[in-house]
Amino acid sequence: MDLKNYFETHPGTGVLATADSRGIVDAAIYNRPQVMEDGSVALIMRERLTHKNLQENPHAVYLFLENAPGYQGIRLFLRKIREDQDPQLIQQMTRAWLTDAEDLAKGRKFIVYFEVKKSLALIGGDLVP
Repeated sequence: MDLKNYFETHPGTGVLATADSRGIVDAAIYNRPQVMEDGSVALIMRERLTHKNLQENPHAVYLFLENAPGYQGIRLFLRKIREDQDPQLIQQMTRAWLTDAEDLAKGRKFIVYFEVKKSLALIGGDLVP
């Protein structure tokens, strides 16, 4: 599946599930990921529980529910490969919802890059090509 095209053409809601080193699970709403040239995906996140969990356990699942009738979407099984704090790159990749002042007041941001280990349909166990 061409993830870049998919996320550019399918509106919906994303949830990123992570767990800490003890296996305590968390889930948080996230925007659609940025798909990089090498096939990895990137999410911008703040210094909160999801980011903390990824410091302890690099595995995550991103569930994307399309804004469509029924239950359509995908699940991406991810492994964190790196992160970046470059403010210019973060600004370029940010889909602005807040004013600059509001954004700054919410705290530091990170770009976290993931390798996509597996893609499954939202419902069932079918692999997404």
